[in-house]
Amino acid sequence: MRRLAAALTAALALGVGLTACGESDPVAGTTTGETREITHAMGTTNVPAEPKRVVVLDTDKIDTALSLGITPVGAATAGEARSWPTYFGEDKLAGIKEVGVLTEPDLEAINALKPDLILGSKFRQEKFYDELAAIAPTVFTEKVGITWKENFLLDGKALGKEQQAKDLLTTYETRAKEFGTKLGDAANRKISIVRFVPGNIRVYGPDSFSGIVIGDTGLGRPERQQLANKEDKRFDLVSPERVNEVDGDVIFVTAYGEKAAGEQAKVTAGSLWKGLSAVKAGKTYVVSDEIWMTGIGVGAANKIVDDLEKYLAA
Repeated sequence: MRRLAAALTAALALGVGLTACGESDPVAGTTTGETREITHAMGTTNVPAEPKRVVVLDTDKIDTALSLGITPVGAATAGEARSWPTYFGEDKLAGIKEVGVLTEPDLEAINALKPDLILGSKFRQEKFYDELAAIAPTVFTEKVGITWKENFLLDGKALGKEQQAKDLLTTYETRAKEFGTKLGDAANRKISIVRFVPGNIRVYGPDSFSGIVIGDTGLGRPERQQLANKEDKRFDLVSPERVNEVDGDVIFVTAYGEKAAGEQAKVTAGSLWKGLSAVKAGKTYVVSDEIWMTGIGVGAANKIVDDLEKYLAA
């Protein structure tokens, strides 16, 4: 991993990073102008009132920026998937430059883009914070997944789109609730969420991103996926031999990357999977992993509701 020691030392000498209000940023290319103070997971940072060159280091932040009408100049990719949220359309992604992966941002590539704001996550990139802050004002959210709504609002504030973010979140929550109400028996429908990752099968609980969206609609979950006795209620593991534990009235299935998709095909072709009540009833649906799992933003949340409308409202 290139640490850019010399470049960052020079940048710090020029006063780059968490600059005082109104100062220019010679490395990041920002001009003198109004700033706003943002309190976040790593402290307090002055950011441009209207950032123009934003770099994002997690998948939720790509969703957030694009949902708020801002195309990042750079973005990290998500490991096995190595892609950005195509559900926004390829045209909106065309100008974004890759700057490493979520857990290993490419500092040299980020510096070359001359950003005026960097959005990241303490959970994923804490050890890189000082180096990132030396390049441009950097705002970190604390966690991922469970706090996705709070993250969306904080990132929206950093992007100068606080009210728009609040409005989009309210619109989504209203839509999700109204959908569940229209179903009538939403709470009685037990929705199973299953994800294949390389070497593992996961069932997702109420504190996962997709689990929270399901909860917003009022739909029910299988008892196994309530994770009542687990401290971490995001997900739990299930072995191929215990695949009967993923059953529900309806099963939504995703796979994280090509290797996982191969494992999914093998398991779902087996007799244990075919014996599930949802499979026998034709109520198993393969959905997009980047929407249900890695999107983690209001754009992806609305796409999940789209899937629920498509498969449950019929």
